[in-house]
Amino acid sequence: MLNKLKEYISKHNLLDKGKYIVALSGGADSVCLLRTMMALGYDVDAAHCNFRLRGEESDRDEDFCITLCHKHGIPIHITHFDTREYAAIHKVSIEMAARELRYSYFEQLRIAIGARGILVAHHSDDNVETVLLNLIRGTGIYGLEGIRPRNGYVLRPLLCLSKVEILEYLHSIGQDFITDSSNNVDDVLRNKVRLNLMPVLQAISPNVAENILNTVENISEAVKVYDHAVDDSISKCLSDNVVDITKLISQPSPEATLYEILKRYGFPSKQIRQIYDNLDASSGKTWSNDTFTVAKDRGKLIIDKVNYGISPFAIPEAGQYRLGVGNSKVSIDVTSRSELKEISRNPFIATLDAEKVSFPLMLRQVRNADRFVPYGMKGTKLVSDYLTDRKKNYFQRRKQLVIEDASGRIVWLVGERVSDEASVTDDTIKVLTMRYSKE
Repeated sequence: MLNKLKEYISKHNLLDKGKYIVALSGGADSVCLLRTMMALGYDVDAAHCNFRLRGEESDRDEDFCITLCHKHGIPIHITHFDTREYAAIHKVSIEMAARELRYSYFEQLRIAIGARGILVAHHSDDNVETVLLNLIRGTGIYGLEGIRPRNGYVLRPLLCLSKVEILEYLHSIGQDFITDSSNNVDDVLRNKVRLNLMPVLQAISPNVAENILNTVENISEAVKVYDHAVDDSISKCLSDNVVDITKLISQPSPEATLYEILKRYGFPSKQIRQIYDNLDASSGKTWSNDTFTVAKDRGKLIIDKVNYGISPFAIPEAGQYRLGVGNSKVSIDVTSRSELKEISRNPFIATLDAEKVSFPLMLRQVRNADRFVPYGMKGTKLVSDYLTDRKKNYFQRRKQLVIEDASGRIVWLVGERVSDEASVTDDTIKVLTMRYSKE
């Protein structure tokens, strides 16, 4: 069995020289992990988490781990958690709370002692259960890969071993372990799969676990091909957070390609399907999660961070103003016409007739019905139409800033164009210069 384990570690390039942390609960799996790593000559420390969930049993587990490590000269790190309080505060299940606390602690410890990685004792039976759980919950191709041997600094050397092999090894070396009574109660989904579903499947096919694991291995190889094909499709239709819908539709699997694109932005599969089903929707339709928004805009899906907007910012008089949004600032100066060498061509510097602009000014985001008189024109135009003519996308239109004066007229589309109503002419006596910048 040690040879089998050694070959698996080598095949997946899991371990090397240096210190590793063994996550030690005291159960058969983690005790086997500790003893096999010792037998193979790896430098390990143990780490035990007491979640204070099972009263005396939790303290018994801690005492067992301390005794085991002291017996074999293995350094052990102990931590205690109030798991129920954490779950209540963060509104997660006890199972999720324990997971978050455990892995957060392990990572902090890894950094503190300079360990190369964190070894956890998932085995092949866990892998089978994970695949079944993913199927029950709904999964894509990656969920059918099951548990991976490496996830960042978290390493799983025992994935090549079954529970039976683990127990046989411990028996062969005369090593005892403790049993977590909660594992024998079908109160969580994984326990239901282990205690109820697996016996039924084994009755149907005694080799069900082996067959599932073989399928997992085949899928893992297929995923490599899938990743290569999807990356190629993504490169053809995604550029600068913009999906070209025509190019997307031309890919061998548009739906899979869109799924892999939007998954990277945190969109769940159900929402991605809604977006895919609305590819022919009119421009302006949007979908959002906590961080990003996808907007349908003229044959494109444009992805941008959620824009919570800025509050209108009052400018009472000439001077310099820091907006507090994106390190932006506005400066306003009033000078005589004779001091103006030329009318600004910089889109972020506006030169206006000071007598045609009345304070206080207001810097704000554009509104749907906003109109202004573009420089060089006589009649008003909807700002939205002006921006559309300028080929601005949905998010650029939404984020457009304007400055209006006390009369409610828009005198400047920031970064775009000034109003003809406030423009400098030969009759101008004083010039108002506005500058907008981001540091």
